[in-house]
Amino acid sequence: MKKTILTFGLIAGAIQGILMLILMGLFSPGADAKSGELIGYATMILSLSMIFFGIRSYRNNQPGGAITFGKAFKLGLLIALIAAALYVIIWLLYYYFGDGKSLMDAYFNQAVEQIRQSGEPAQAIEQKVKEMEKFKEIYKNPIAVTGFTFLENFPVGLVIALISAALLRRQPQAQP
Repeated sequence: MKKTILTFGLIAGAIQGILMLILMGLFSPGADAKSGELIGYATMILSLSMIFFGIRSYRNNQPGGAITFGKAFKLGLLIALIAAALYVIIWLLYYYFGDGKSLMDAYFNQAVEQIRQSGEPAQAIEQKVKEMEKFKEIYKNPIAVTGFTFLENFPVGLVIALISAALLRRQPQAQP
């Protein structure tokens, strides 16, 4: 089970990280953030499909090809944890040693501009801008960056683990 978890978790995390780096290179800071989020989550779902394949691989190598929902979910959850951890490491390396800080500055500036152009009352706009500034300040803390990045990724893996466990569970065949 450990080999399956590590293999598929590392593959999923590596796919996510590599796709993220490729996409960061293709999109300039300040590009449409909504499109970037959509593409980012799509690549996340694509890479986290390795959870499904990891559970299936483990199940198919068991006697009788059986796996309970609980065991399948546990396997998927652990694959998701490994994938999320690797994704966090890759993001931290990009953020601190690559172009991540300028990307986040551009994202912040774009979000503030969208807030200002929203047509809301001035007081509401200023409140939202203050919230964004507070978030930007929080994001200077490496622990916060780690937490936000993990929480961006892991819930998607959790959902995929649940769905995969439900689809792949198979009870042992009764002996005649």
